[in-house]
Amino acid sequence: MKKLFDELSYKISKATTQQYSTSFSLGILALSASIRNPIYAIYGYVRLADEIVDSFHGYNKEKLLQKFKQETFDALEDRISLNPILQSFQETVHQYDIDRQLILQFLKSMEMDLQKIDYNSDLYKEYILGSAEVVGLMCLQIFVNGDKTNFEKLKPYAMILGSAFQKVNFLRDMKDDYYTLGRSYFPNLDFSLFDNNVKLSIEKEIEQEFREALVGIKKLPASARFGVYLAYRYYISLFRKIRRKSAHAILSERIRISNGAKISLMMSSYVQYKTSFL
Repeated sequence: MKKLFDELSYKISKATTQQYSTSFSLGILALSASIRNPIYAIYGYVRLADEIVDSFHGYNKEKLLQKFKQETFDALEDRISLNPILQSFQETVHQYDIDRQLILQFLKSMEMDLQKIDYNSDLYKEYILGSAEVVGLMCLQIFVNGDKTNFEKLKPYAMILGSAFQKVNFLRDMKDDYYTLGRSYFPNLDFSLFDNNVKLSIEKEIEQEFREALVGIKKLPASARFGVYLAYRYYISLFRKIRRKSAHAILSERIRISNGAKISLMMSSYVQYKTSFL
């Protein structure tokens, strides 16, 4: 029965999430059970594309990404795929009527990662839109369960939260992005001139985005609110740890939050959530 294949497909998307991200796995566990599988499907899909452009060295990444892109379109048109991650993704896209333009924008940013780009402000914004903001919007369509009015009301907050998350990722991953992958996302940034003052200006921008995003988190449906808040608290914690490091330090190491600290953060976040949100 196809039901068995669908169940397997969601399990594989869940396993992919758990394998690659402890923090997102904890955040998804904090969502209502009814929306966990579709969020796993979104993460699994995004993760697969990320792996192509970030990790598959020694292979023809452009060819692999174009094949993945075509398989995505085929899965959406045929409403089935033998790739379990694409299968769970297409099921989710159809169930929640996720805008295809969001998927196209995401794939465009993945294609940008295969090019040597000197990012100016416009390209920087375009990359963040496709790599992070539209992923937040895909999740939001699940959170509001097709309520278009609520989606439009919460859309700016979802985008700004995705932007904040991505910029924290950029700071966290600067060493590997620059020295391993040859990438620098921050616009017009000369790495030889990257110092504490430049780092501080980036951090001020991120701090403002987190402040604005929290307003939107408080307006989310109850089924999604704590899970998104937990992800927010994790990224705030990571951001604060990065802020305590010098510019030299983040170019020398990848800043992390230990798994033990993530569990502790989850418990403290629940107490704070109950106190502040309800």
